[in-house]
Amino acid sequence: MKKITQDTKIGWIGTGVMGAAMVNRLQAAGYSCIVYNRTQEKAEVALNKGAVWADTPKAVAEQSDVVFTIVGFPQDVREVYLGKNGVLAGAKEGSILVDMTTTEPSLAQEIYRAGQQQQVSTIDAPVSGGDVGAKNGKLSIMIGGDQEAVEAVMPLFEIMGKNIVYQGQAGSGQHTKMCNQITIAGTMIGVCECLLYAHRAGLDLPTMLQSISGGAAACWTLDNLAPRVVNRNFDPGFYVEHFIKDMGIALAEANRMHLALPGLALVKQLYEAVQAQGHGKLGTQALVLGLETLNGTKK
Repeated sequence: MKKITQDTKIGWIGTGVMGAAMVNRLQAAGYSCIVYNRTQEKAEVALNKGAVWADTPKAVAEQSDVVFTIVGFPQDVREVYLGKNGVLAGAKEGSILVDMTTTEPSLAQEIYRAGQQQQVSTIDAPVSGGDVGAKNGKLSIMIGGDQEAVEAVMPLFEIMGKNIVYQGQAGSGQHTKMCNQITIAGTMIGVCECLLYAHRAGLDLPTMLQSISGGAAACWTLDNLAPRVVNRNFDPGFYVEHFIKDMGIALAEANRMHLALPGLALVKQLYEAVQAQGHGKLGTQALVLGLETLNGTKK
């Protein structure tokens, strides 16, 4: 397996909120990148910094030693990897494919098996940390796949993240991301309900947050997303509609393992109400909008 050098050709598929910031960090570190996105305009920042455009995922793979993907939904992952113009149709023997989308563990395993038949290594490496973590190179990266391939691309992971943990065989990264999303779901409803309570009680919200963020309630969501809610900033670090997708995957996996996760099911229902109100393209902090409607409260 080739060692990563500055001459390594990096393919990047998916330049949305997260992907654009992540590929920017690789470019800033001096790597040449070949990019593809369904909407070319969203790749303009990368292209203006020297990236080369490819017309299909297949074309990206044909020109790359390592290909990263971060797209929206499992059906997008399936098409990008297994479609007739997908990555595996163009991947060279010995190349490494890294999917950083949050998707189904079973799909990650299917892609792994398909890669093995072509002498291509595949890694599932979903991330957490939102747009802030992506921009600052401080993502948490959860990794499944063959350890040799993971070690080969570790220099690239280290440009994008700070908490990089190998979890085990193919699909393990995705299972770990489900654990992450289950935790976030519970945390998010707690933070939003706390803000509603404080508002109704007449507290100054920034002052309240100053107190509780230094105690046992301290968490990333409180530090990064609660201030956005206070400022009525619902721009997406992570889309509501994508979070609903993730919770659906987690609940399906839980059902397969005969687990009842009632807290997760409740939060998913509340997020679906937020989406039904037309807020699917807002950030996950928009959960508060659904709770405000439920309570007849508008701030």
